[in-house]
Amino acid sequence: MIQNLADGILTGSVISLGAIGLTLIMHVLRFANFSYAELLGIGAYAALVFDRLLSALAPALAAAFRPLTLTGSLALATVLAMALTGASAVAIDRMVFRRIRARADPLSMVFASFGVALIVRNLITLAFGHRAQLYSNDIAFAEVVSRDPMLLIKPGQVFVLVAAVVLMLALHLILTRTTFGFALRAVAENPTLAQVAGVRLAAMVTAIWLIGGALSAAAGVFYALTNHLSPALGHNFVLPLFAATIAGGIGSVYGAVAGGFPVGIASGLSLMILPSGYTPAMPFLIILAVLLVRPHGLFGEARA
Repeated sequence: MIQNLADGILTGSVISLGAIGLTLIMHVLRFANFSYAELLGIGAYAALVFDRLLSALAPALAAAFRPLTLTGSLALATVLAMALTGASAVAIDRMVFRRIRARADPLSMVFASFGVALIVRNLITLAFGHRAQLYSNDIAFAEVVSRDPMLLIKPGQVFVLVAAVVLMLALHLILTRTTFGFALRAVAENPTLAQVAGVRLAAMVTAIWLIGGALSAAAGVFYALTNHLSPALGHNFVLPLFAATIAGGIGSVYGAVAGGFPVGIASGLSLMILPSGYTPAMPFLIILAVLLVRPHGLFGEARA
């Protein structure tokens, strides 16, 4: 049980990172963006490309930070992938969603998001193939933390958890200590009132896409660090991201963080009593449970 709990916490940190941008976009733009999870795939594969490129240009960067399998080139590649994915999210919004929301209702944007998801996923498959890939072929040995109960943890898993928490804390400081953060929170709480107060809504929407894309890229890289790369990466995270968003409360950054960990833990613990093939059903159950008990989520509020 302890092992499943630890694995669930790790997965929850990845889900929380990815859910932050999704909850803001759903709150401000008022549509369920089913293509959002594909940003994890864009970020993960962008990091793979940048990693290979940097390793070729500067072989010294290919050295790993022991006992991790993380290399200097991959660390820099992750930063570049976050920037590229954020820019990609903005580009997708301007090419697709902004045009549609100016002419149609939110339901049309939901349907469009399915199309965008399929296009992005198939483009990734076309470029990299169906075969699963790894950032590093080095074998990472797990450390025995406890024998009774048995608990095995890899150094990379600890790094991923710490790095995810650091990014969340950095976002918290931005939201609570800067003028930009206050404006972003105002838009997330009440876009119309924020616009009346002088906040440029279009600029804040762009910032939300940039932040969401960057954090999703980090989440994709962190997941691939402890697992593997696959074109289905984004597809596999669609339901967990939505479950975290709904459980925490649409529009609440802190709710997305608080909702992500229970979703990851529930999925991890479910492996104790259910075959692995049934694990994807856990986000459905969490969504239903939250909607029945608290329709607006843990930190959400009713909206007109």
